[in-house]
Amino acid sequence: MAELKPVEAALAALLDGVVPTAAETLAVESAAGRVLAETVTARLDVPGFDNSAMDGYALRHEDAGAWLPISQRIAAGTPAAPLAPGSCARIFTGGELPPGADCVVMQERVEVDGDRARMPEGLPAGDNVRRRGRDVRAGTPLLPAGERLEAAALGHLAGQGITEVAVRRRPRVALLSTGDEIVDPGQPLAPGQLYNSNRPMLRRLLERFGAEVVWAASVPDSREATLQMLQEAAQRAEVVVTTGGVSVGEEDHVKAALQALGRLDLWRLAIRPGKPLALGRLPRPAGREAHFIGLPGNPVSGFVGAWLFLRPLIGALLACPALEALPRLAARADFATTTGPRRHYMRVALEFGEEGIVAKAFRDQNSAVLSSCVGADALAVVPAESRIEPGDGIDCLWLRVD
Repeated sequence: MAELKPVEAALAALLDGVVPTAAETLAVESAAGRVLAETVTARLDVPGFDNSAMDGYALRHEDAGAWLPISQRIAAGTPAAPLAPGSCARIFTGGELPPGADCVVMQERVEVDGDRARMPEGLPAGDNVRRRGRDVRAGTPLLPAGERLEAAALGHLAGQGITEVAVRRRPRVALLSTGDEIVDPGQPLAPGQLYNSNRPMLRRLLERFGAEVVWAASVPDSREATLQMLQEAAQRAEVVVTTGGVSVGEEDHVKAALQALGRLDLWRLAIRPGKPLALGRLPRPAGREAHFIGLPGNPVSGFVGAWLFLRPLIGALLACPALEALPRLAARADFATTTGPRRHYMRVALEFGEEGIVAKAFRDQNSAVLSSCVGADALAVVPAESRIEPGDGIDCLWLRVD
């Protein structure tokens, strides 16, 4: 029997020689969730001029403590005239600081009498002023290559007047379901059949990771059909994902078909759930290769395998460092468990409190119980040949996309 391999060996084999996808240009308004292919350099200072951080009065700090004539009114978006010594300007949040002024006092601290205002004592230079370039300096890096464009990053681009960006093309994925017992939802179930829960689950996870599922199909339980479908999948996509068919049963044809068409890099992992997982490559046109991941058919195994292997693979194809490793959190276990020769990835909910994070394990950790994944915040990593008692420290992999 083949030796069970650790997760680290599987990741090394999976990510060996990965080449990021090509770049494409998109309008910023259509680039949400995409990954930058190039570093973006700032074109403008942000803010572009010294301005007021609040509604109040602009003045020279040496004029503090005196009654000053109000020489002008400056709203956001209107130009400011130079401020004469011994005067102040009524100014509103975002308004341009007039040349000559060096501080702003909030309106609640000012006594006003007609066209004069009495300033409080002891105002420091720079008080309540947002200096030009405080956030961004023109010519400096604005966003690095590999940044995923979420809300704040999109706002950063828009603040520079940028309308188009170069992003990584989404990796194309073919998603194949094996097993004559698997039926698509909406079809009647015959005795011994069950609905395909893996396909919608994995499609959503792949989309969240940044991939595009370009083909989803069911594979009959035959060697010929499996060979044909794997060949077609490799023509359509650079990543081929299968569910089921990678164990040792007489109707498990995926592993043998992979070996016949391409190469098997690794099979059977020392993890729970998800031991029967296959990794390899399939030939594509022009001498290229498709990455192959054969996930187990049990839905929890597929869920865990997607986070452990599909996420870092898609992250590498997108050259997105934030996707290449799940965030680790230190927590205290509220459960007891004992492991054998395989590392256990337990589905847990996290509670954040004043004394730290508590990992609460779902009662039924069987690999067919998908309800343990619905409310899971993290995977608690229990090392092989270990025992965990309530209150023990435990590492958790946070199930986040970025």
